[in-house]
This record gives sequence, structure tokens and C-alpha cells, in this order.
Amino acid sequence: MVSSDQRRRQLAREKFERQQQRREEARRRTRRLTVVIASAVAVVAVVGVGAYLTLDKNGDGKKDKSDAAASPSASPSPSESSAPEPAMKIDKTSKYTMSIKTSQGDIAFTMDAAKTPHTTNSFKSLADKGFFDGTKCHRLTTQGIFVLQCGDPKGDGTGGPGYTIPDENLTALGKAGADGAVTYPAGTVAMANAGPQTGGSQFFLVYKDSKLAPSYTPFGTMDDASLKAVKDIGAAGVADGATDGAPKKAVDISKAAVAKS
Repeated sequence: MVSSDQRRRQLAREKFERQQQRREEARRRTRRLTVVIASAVAVVAVVGVGAYLTLDKNGDGKKDKSDAAASPSASPSPSESSAPEPAMKIDKTSKYTMSIKTSQGDIAFTMDAAKTPHTTNSFKSLADKGFFDGTKCHRLTTQGIFVLQCGDPKGDGTGGPGYTIPDENLTALGKAGADGAVTYPAGTVAMANAGPQTGGSQFFLVYKDSKLAPSYTPFGTMDDASLKAVKDIGAAGVADGATDGAPKKAVDISKAAVAKS
């Protein structure tokens, strides 16, 4: 018999995965619109009309203010989603540490390049460019699963680096049980995604053992001080009192860096 606590965890997992799926569907719809607009621009160019089209987020002809504020590297257009991932420049035999300065304290985690070379290389490349600087951890989940999600330059769960990286290390946490889940231990850092092979820049920090499908690349491990900092954020709860949403304690990232351990 499934206990009520197990049922709550299962429902939370399902909600998390449905949200990821909806985000990917939204991205696909936007990409289709971009193709149509690109075709229209090509036709205009052929007839020699000196004009261009801009697709705004509001659909009312007014450019979203957030577009103007975001830098090109932090707010890639949907058409950039097919860009190649960064060239491999790390030492695949080494470990790397990502250090993040936030408004709620420093957070650091170790990445093993031998197990997750694509993910480690991507995060070093992004950090070296200052991609994460000035972003925030936009999502906290406090029931069923216990995670703080970061790495979105848009701050709404839809942003990314303009390319995707492959899933890695998916068997590291063991074989899924009857419920289709494995335990992501407290201290784990894993990639958020919208389906297989869709990793980008968003990642989540697990601050309490959480059951999820083995579909999210586990690529880092927090040290004790960092885990405590994330636990404190989780203990403060979600901003509107719900169990999933923006953290009550705003987590603003001022600087992120990756260096060989």
C-alpha cells in the first residue's frame, strides 16, 4: 500500500516533470514562430524593402522591457537553440569547483569531469563569460522534492545559453524503483531539462533527499557549508507561501566562477 507521504512525493515529481514538459512545448512553439518570421524577413529582403521584423513577447507590438535589460549572452533568441555547445577545453581527468557568490551566502560544488565532461565544460565556458553573473535562483520546491533551481538568465524558467548539452551520468544514482524514481541525495547538483538531451544552463541544488526519475544529469556535489546555506533558503519557504515558486529569501547571484580543484 502506498502511504500518503509517498503519494505526495509522487504527485510533486509528476508536477515537476509536467512543468518541464510545458516549458519545452513553449520553446518549440516559439521556434516555429521564429522560422515563419525569418522567412518573412527573407521575402522583404528580396523585394528590397529596408525594414525588419521584431517578435515581441507581449504580442502587442511593444518590446518587453526585460529584452532591453538583458545582455545578448544572457538572453539568447529561440533561433539560437541549435547553436553548437562550447568546444571541449577542460581536462577530462580532473575535478572542477564552481563557486557562486549569492545574496544568501556562498555556494560551491565539485564537478567530476571524468563523469560529466560535457556538463563540466559547458559550465566552465559559461562562467568564464560571466553568464551566471546577475542572475537569480528563480524556483524553490519545498514539498515532495526539495530543490532550489538556478541558472536561468530570464528568471522565469524559460531561459538558457542558446544550445543544449547531452545527458550524462544518469546511472550514477542507481536503478529506478517500482515508482520509476531514484533518490537524489541532499547535496547533489543536477541539470534541469525539458526532456532527453535538452540540458542548458539551468540546474538544481538538492537540499534534502528527493525522489525523481533518473533523467536529470547529476554533475556536482555541494560542500557542507553550501548545503547548509541552501537548507536555510529552503527553510524560509516560498515567497507566496506555496510549496513551489520563487524563494522567500531572494537568491541573487553576483558572481560565478569555475576552476580546477
